[in-house]
Amino acid sequence: MEDLSFRDRLYTIGEGGRRKWVFASLPRGRFTFRRHLVAFLLLAFFLVLPHLEYRGEPLLLLNVLQRKFILLGLVIWPQDTYMLGVGMLAFVVGIILFTVVYGRIWCGWACPQTIFMEIVFRRIEKWIDGSPAKQKELRERTMDGDKFWRRTLKFLVFFTIIFYTVNNFSVFFIGKKYLFEAYRSGFSGHPYLLAFLIVFTVVGVFIYWWFREQTCSVICPYGRLQGVLLDNDSLVVAYDYRRGEPRGTALPVEKRKQPSLGDCIDCKSCVRVCPTGIDIRNGTQLECVNCTACIDACDAVMDKVKLPRGLIRITSERSIREGIPHRLNWRAYAYSIVLLMLAGFFFYLLFSRAPVEATILRTPGTIFQPYDSGHISNLYNLRIVNKSRKDQVIRLQELSDVGIIKLAGGVDTVVVKKEASLETLFFYIVPKNEADFASRKVIFRILANGQPVQDYSTTFVGIRQNVGQ
Repeated sequence: MEDLSFRDRLYTIGEGGRRKWVFASLPRGRFTFRRHLVAFLLLAFFLVLPHLEYRGEPLLLLNVLQRKFILLGLVIWPQDTYMLGVGMLAFVVGIILFTVVYGRIWCGWACPQTIFMEIVFRRIEKWIDGSPAKQKELRERTMDGDKFWRRTLKFLVFFTIIFYTVNNFSVFFIGKKYLFEAYRSGFSGHPYLLAFLIVFTVVGVFIYWWFREQTCSVICPYGRLQGVLLDNDSLVVAYDYRRGEPRGTALPVEKRKQPSLGDCIDCKSCVRVCPTGIDIRNGTQLECVNCTACIDACDAVMDKVKLPRGLIRITSERSIREGIPHRLNWRAYAYSIVLLMLAGFFFYLLFSRAPVEATILRTPGTIFQPYDSGHISNLYNLRIVNKSRKDQVIRLQELSDVGIIKLAGGVDTVVVKKEASLETLFFYIVPKNEADFASRKVIFRILANGQPVQDYSTTFVGIRQNVGQ
């Protein structure tokens, strides 16, 4: 039986289980230019986003310790966590849809790990250590003065960038005011923040100094899911084996027009620029992040040998195998519909929230209380959460207008400060001749600054069950 196995281990792991280091050349070309443009925009966005504010609130804050979440300047309270559930579901469906349609283009073009590794740190290595050949020679060389100063300089640069990035990243979780306050106090009273910065800086140095490209294929769960999410119609960076095989190195160019040879001249330029070290000509592989470096390398060679570009290109496996244009399959349309519905529902929930949310509960363990000779009352607990950025004057109204409401302290209204909550008590008082029942539903309307924001239904206990006692 024919052996169809390719390899049973990652490219970066040798036969003896030892690490194989990848020293990739830096590509040039149209896709590299576009990828760099996207990367610089995303880096700027990542570095600026934590410091952007809207109406005095950060655009994004995920403060778990203080249970404060802010999205697009809108405060999401613990009572709104159902919205986060819908948002997370939409995010997961979006990832699946994006992968089904575009493959791992996220990994190669937008993932922070790839952007920092390929666009930032690999270029720093070239400036300090030299070309890939010199980098390899430097790694294999025993420690000497030249290697020591290069390693020291590179470590200091890596550490500085990673430490700044971790500090910037922490603003998403604690807010910039808290971070600046911690630095001003010398981290006195902020031991957990200091531990967070140290731990994640060490982890970052470990990843970008030593673990590097293995993060995408060993640690990242998204990379592991590709075998499930990709199909023959997904866009991938693929080698056109129908056009390229059989490979040959025959030159000059006119000899390559012989039917016996494909367009691939087996120059291995695509392998030399691959950041994970694979040979794309062996088909779609776990390590491929769709960075398109091999496309630019191959196109440059095709230009030199006067052959058409596109021997390696972004397409689907079905398109290459059957020689047909790429088309979206039914899964892409189905996921698109589900994603649009979830995203629309999420933003509807987010922007249609009432500025005030109230909870009204009849005080446990109590029945009615005589108020005077002609009235009875029920006691209720009122909790109000002000989700808005301004103080709210709260007034209660019972829709049947049978009784009257008396707030604790004898006031008609209460003021709830912005982004705060308040708890109080109130009596609902009705005439005895209107309370000849065991219990009845009552609906209270909450008005904030004179505008109705919520109707809340609860029960009122009458006097009938006590007749004859």
